[in-house]
Amino acid sequence: MAHDYSSQPRLSPSSYEDDIRLLLAPRLAYFEAVARHEHVTRAAQELSVPQSTLSRAMVRLEADLGVALFARRGRTVSLTPAGRTFLGTVERALAEVERAADSVRADADPTAGRVSFGFLHTMGSETVPALIRAFRAGHPRVRFQLVQNYGEAMISRLRAGELDLCLTSPVPDAPDLVSRRLDEQRLRLVVPDDHRLAGRKRVRLAEAADETFVTLEPGYGLRRITDDLCAEAGFTPRVAFEGEEAETLRGLVAAGLGVALLPPPAVARPGVVELAVTAPRAVREIGVAWLDGHPDTAPVAAFKEFLLSRRGKLLPE
Repeated sequence: MAHDYSSQPRLSPSSYEDDIRLLLAPRLAYFEAVARHEHVTRAAQELSVPQSTLSRAMVRLEADLGVALFARRGRTVSLTPAGRTFLGTVERALAEVERAADSVRADADPTAGRVSFGFLHTMGSETVPALIRAFRAGHPRVRFQLVQNYGEAMISRLRAGELDLCLTSPVPDAPDLVSRRLDEQRLRLVVPDDHRLAGRKRVRLAEAADETFVTLEPGYGLRRITDDLCAEAGFTPRVAFEGEEAETLRGLVAAGLGVALLPPPAVARPGVVELAVTAPRAVREIGVAWLDGHPDTAPVAAFKEFLLSRRGKLLPE
């Protein structure tokens, strides 16, 4: 049976880009099956749909495209040149969909799925490796995508759906997030080993009011904590250098370029002395956050439960 596609209603140019995916996507698998079998009845049997439904779907597909895809001889069909061109692209598109489905199923697999986990740079050398090692003792095949960044950047990626969970400080308080405090970490005043305070074991932060500070850049949680603690001690820090990593700041301190408020290092660094701060109470809270209402896959739920079980014992001794 011949079909006059010039008289069929077609998509207008203005609506084409918006509508074409909605119109074509449900029919692509139908088209591929008919093209592969070159027989409507056999394709309908494979797809478990009525033959009449499949025939109408192919007629509508050709009408929407304005192109004849099949030459028809009863229930037997053969592809036109346009149909062969279309089939090649459809096969690639369906293969991509199948690969995407396989990928998301693999990521959600309870025993071998994937967790996208963000954490602060200062958590990367000891805390996070120890956590993952402990978790994988019971979940040896779970995979991790690890992202190191500063707090605000991780929260942005959490909201964008790029992270499942993040370990951050300060613990965020936002209506679209769920956060749980897990631990706290004492901060130390780090000074060069030839500094006037280097012979001390502890110090009040106000005693460093006249010092030059090296700090993390604005936007980093530790920078905000540093500014708040200095304000509580009665001064605004005079900042000479801003960086992105705590160990870089330690290097600047060792070079005599300033002092810094930092968490304890993974490995003691020569050239600096780390002083306990007695006043104000210099700590940063560490917590885990996730997007409220965001459904968890099985591996994410398991790792979240594990993190919450580490309250008060998150950080290495």
